[in-house]
Amino acid sequence: MLHLEQLIARNWPCTRKEARRLATQAPPDLPYRIAPDTLPFTVEIARRTLTLHDSFHLMMNKPAGCITALVDPTHKTAAAYLEGAPLASELRPVGRLDLDTTGLLLWTTDGSWLHRLTHPKNEIPRTYHAGLERPFSPAPSDLVLRDGHRPAIVDLRSLSVGETHPGLRKDSGASHFATVTIAGGAYHEVRRIFAALGSHVLSLCRVSFGDWTLPKDLTPGTWQEITPKG
Repeated sequence: MLHLEQLIARNWPCTRKEARRLATQAPPDLPYRIAPDTLPFTVEIARRTLTLHDSFHLMMNKPAGCITALVDPTHKTAAAYLEGAPLASELRPVGRLDLDTTGLLLWTTDGSWLHRLTHPKNEIPRTYHAGLERPFSPAPSDLVLRDGHRPAIVDLRSLSVGETHPGLRKDSGASHFATVTIAGGAYHEVRRIFAALGSHVLSLCRVSFGDWTLPKDLTPGTWQEITPKG
């Protein structure tokens, strides 16, 4: 069971002392101890309408020029775009996208769901669209990257520019476009795959992660709530 004042403190946000005071102003039919499976629900407290959450999950379209971090002294963070999201201070990214990579980035307050999606043994597929400096060679079945890593490539093929996701930045130097799906993911894996195949990535956008696909109308820097599957 969850204490009302704890939920208020997490969702308002405010200090525990302020939350304790606000809990006394809650509607009389609102119990002090709340079952997690009854959330979320909306109440009016101190003339403010508040939706109480115990967990929250979202997908965002990460823009270029920010890093997947909660705090950074140099770069803008992807977390900065989550202002106003329920339980924003508790949200954690599911995997990472580097500074210049755009696209689908999942966030959750559920540590077990995060672990399930990111653990290498689960081999959750991720699909990317890439803008390339030049065409790439076919990938051999036994492709090995310089560090000895063997990428699990599920799909790799060329795309026309019209087939690429709107979230992919169209770099003026890109002469070729491609889609690649990998099971799991290692550090800069997609960029290193194309380098091993004789090309060079100029822009990169993640368009899907497991069951989730980046909506074409979700603009960079915005997010929408999702419900975990499975």
